[in-house]
Amino acid sequence: MSHLHDDHDHQHGPDCGHTPVEHDGHTDYLHDGHLHHQREDGQVEEHRIAVTEKNPEACTPAHDCGGHESGHQHGPDCGHQAVPHGDHVDYLVDGHLHHPHGDHCDDHGPLIIG
Repeated sequence: MSHLHDDHDHQHGPDCGHTPVEHDGHTDYLHDGHLHHQREDGQVEEHRIAVTEKNPEACTPAHDCGGHESGHQHGPDCGHQAVPHGDHVDYLVDGHLHHPHGDHCDDHGPLIIG
């Protein structure tokens, strides 16, 4: 599911400075909490990582949150990139989607960066 991002004056590509993510057979770019797909016509589509078997939205209380210190709280200023996933936001930590949930963070699966 996607929609056009209005008034986007930045051109995404290999040297744009944003993290590239392989998504549904193409490359999107993480930009300020959004997953942007640069179309050939110059417009930018907003994409989301779908909830799938590879990227579930299940609670995983036994998940070892390696990649950040114990007690780290994910949120808008936590230092990890926000990634739209299903109907919520996850955070990219060492190639995995982490979702804050109570006193732990859930593992919502891997992302292929590059």
